[in-house]
Amino acid sequence: MITMTTLFWIALAIVFYTYAGYGFVLIFLVKIKEFFRAKVKISQTLTYKEVTLLIAAYNEEEIVDSKMRNTYEIDYPREKLKIVWVTDGSNDNTNNLLSKYSDVTVLYESKRAGKSAALNRAVPLLDTSIVIFTDANTMLNRESVREIVKAFSDPRVGCVAGEKRVQSGERDGASSAGEGIYWKYESMLKSLDSRLYSAVGAAGELFAIRTELFESVPADTLLDDFILSMKIAERGFKIHYCKEAYATESGSANMKEEEKRKVRISAGGIQSVLRLAPLLNIFKYHIFTFQYISHRVLRWTITPVLLFALFPMNLSIVLMGGSSVYTLFLVLQVLFYLGAIIGKIMADRKIKNKILYIPYYFLFMNLNVLGGIVYLIKRKRGDGTWEKSKRN
Repeated sequence: MITMTTLFWIALAIVFYTYAGYGFVLIFLVKIKEFFRAKVKISQTLTYKEVTLLIAAYNEEEIVDSKMRNTYEIDYPREKLKIVWVTDGSNDNTNNLLSKYSDVTVLYESKRAGKSAALNRAVPLLDTSIVIFTDANTMLNRESVREIVKAFSDPRVGCVAGEKRVQSGERDGASSAGEGIYWKYESMLKSLDSRLYSAVGAAGELFAIRTELFESVPADTLLDDFILSMKIAERGFKIHYCKEAYATESGSANMKEEEKRKVRISAGGIQSVLRLAPLLNIFKYHIFTFQYISHRVLRWTITPVLLFALFPMNLSIVLMGGSSVYTLFLVLQVLFYLGAIIGKIMADRKIKNKILYIPYYFLFMNLNVLGGIVYLIKRKRGDGTWEKSKRN
């Protein structure tokens, strides 16, 4: 009984810390830091450097023209912004559509080897000091490039992570609503991480690096954006989170499509933890290791397992005659799981209820971490391709 209750409280503490407690800790640490040390202000004097906007695409014929219109709307000197698409393996009309644009460079190979392999091939061919990565299906705000270049005025910054925003509408299903809520919370954590010391990784929708810091990643890498940015942090540079530069995309078409994406991301997270093992050395990386473990490692490893272990442990303690405190926790867990089940039923019937989508999407995300383990084991070694998720 004592052993079971001890394990229960340890598991509950880790789950709470991972999903909520770390946020409170971050707020406290940032307040302390900024009380004793003035916040570093990014220079408002902008030197317009030559930059490359590198757009990764695979069979994106439906979005090419929209993406190019969006790119031309970016407020940055046209002669300083090089536009490069890497379209390896595309066998639709993507390349033909891009041929209309005289100021666009298209890097293409017929073999599809995955995004990581495409970036490994493309980046060494670039001649600008900064490369901005973005996806074909994401739209950037007008000020994005200027804000990113401005952030690089700090020589300690080796990578700039833009903000990801998920479009929401009145008819959003659980996939879009859940993803939107999740990314709002993520954006808050990333901003706080950056203010404390460094953001923990970047999302592929929009991020930039000093080109000289680029390192090729294994072709089978699932989260190339995360690995690329974290490898730069491993070399002692900071990842600056720039909320003034953002990429907007629509949510997944439905939960089945979102499941494909989440399983791949979860598998990539586990893969990343294994490949970024040096960053777990707190004696070398200090505060950044603390941030990395708190924000990423726990989510992708032990916490989902402990989350689903809480209920059977709690039930066992109650059946063995545990105090009313354990009964209360059991009731709260039952209500949470019931809320998730009702949320799923409503989502399946296309009944909108964002409140009940939250427990549903939360459990859905954590179940997919377990699915990611299976995905990682089953996938072909050396294969860097994946099936794209359909979006709204």
